[in-house]
Amino acid sequence: MINIPKLILASGSPRRSEILTSVGWEFTKDVADIDETERENESPEDYVRRLAREKAEAVAKRYENELVLGADTTVVIKNQIVGKPVDLEDARRMIKMLSGNWHEVLTGIAVVRSQNLESSVGIQRTRVKFAEMSDEEIEFLVRYGEPLDKAGAYAVQAQAALFIEKIEGDYWNVVGLPISLVYEMVRKL
Repeated sequence: MINIPKLILASGSPRRSEILTSVGWEFTKDVADIDETERENESPEDYVRRLAREKAEAVAKRYENELVLGADTTVVIKNQIVGKPVDLEDARRMIKMLSGNWHEVLTGIAVVRSQNLESSVGIQRTRVKFAEMSDEEIEFLVRYGEPLDKAGAYAVQAQAALFIEKIEGDYWNVVGLPISLVYEMVRKL
């Protein structure tokens, strides 16, 4: 038998909770409240790693001798962070940008031991190719895909699946949590 230690999930993401639950990982949620503003000249990779670490460390300070998992996922196209849309018009703009193009989904992962803030920080990268979409298809995804709380304004496991031609890398990363990377990092820590 393998030993999978209980985690504190420093995230309010329902998708991250669903992924942990689906593999039988015991966890409790404690959402971190941090400033997610991009820093000047910060690469997308550094951005997601920093936010994952800051979320995990902020929550870890409230516990003794616990493992805390922080994560941050973003969509990157042409080396620019797309992020989450602020409204439906912004979601429409994002989906038009993704239509017919490849983009990357980056997730920064941080596992922090609350006792001494010992940490491990990693990143998962997955490439996703959207089909060319008509204005009607874009509007369908904006109206029915619940885009507002999702990086890149889409959920791979929902309506957007109709328009995704190819995925290179970890599917679970695109959903929001590269679970095999999390397991590897917890095991090493």
